[in-house]
Amino acid sequence: MSLELVVSNISKSYSSDAVLKNCSFTFNSSGIYALMGPNGSGKSTFLRICALLEAPDSGDINFYSEGKPVIKDIPLMRRITLLLPKIGVFNTTVYKNVVYGLNIRNLQRNDITSRAENALDFVGLLQKKNQKALTLSSGETKRLGIARALVIKPDIFFLDEPTASVDQKNTEIIEEIIQKLKKEGRSTIVITTHDTAQAERLADKLLFIKHGQISGST
Repeated sequence: MSLELVVSNISKSYSSDAVLKNCSFTFNSSGIYALMGPNGSGKSTFLRICALLEAPDSGDINFYSEGKPVIKDIPLMRRITLLLPKIGVFNTTVYKNVVYGLNIRNLQRNDITSRAENALDFVGLLQKKNQKALTLSSGETKRLGIARALVIKPDIFFLDEPTASVDQKNTEIIEEIIQKLKKEGRSTIVITTHDTAQAERLADKLLFIKHGQISGST
């Protein structure tokens, strides 16, 4: 059951710096949205607010399922996820990093194992499941972060600069992962990027943030 996200006239300031100003947009279909804009334009702030990790100063964030409003509670937050540019990992194996989010959901052990291994296989890290996560390369760590997010099967997946500080090989792998997600129709995917060519390769809809507001083009 997919989610629709409606952002209505949100504003956000830090001290006297207004980052978002009456910003509105509706994410009402699966596929990939790419949000572009210069540093400091509010892209990351917008994602954090949409992911319910930060509150706007004014305006509303609302989710709908089959046209009905969804209560903003823990069950909803477990249907959305935000992957930040810097991936924090636990000092344990790759596999145990991925299953953490499933363990706290009290799933059956067989289901946990199956979902974790499928997620690792999806990002090309299954062969490294017993490796210490802290020994992965920066690109592999990004892919681990994606696997850790995918394993909970989010309805909306926010990726903030998913290929920042990653080499060309892993950038290509991560782009392929995002394209596979789109083909499977698993989630609504919202990414931020500075790379215009990357946005055009991946996105169904390009969004631009300027002067605190979002505009879109197909």
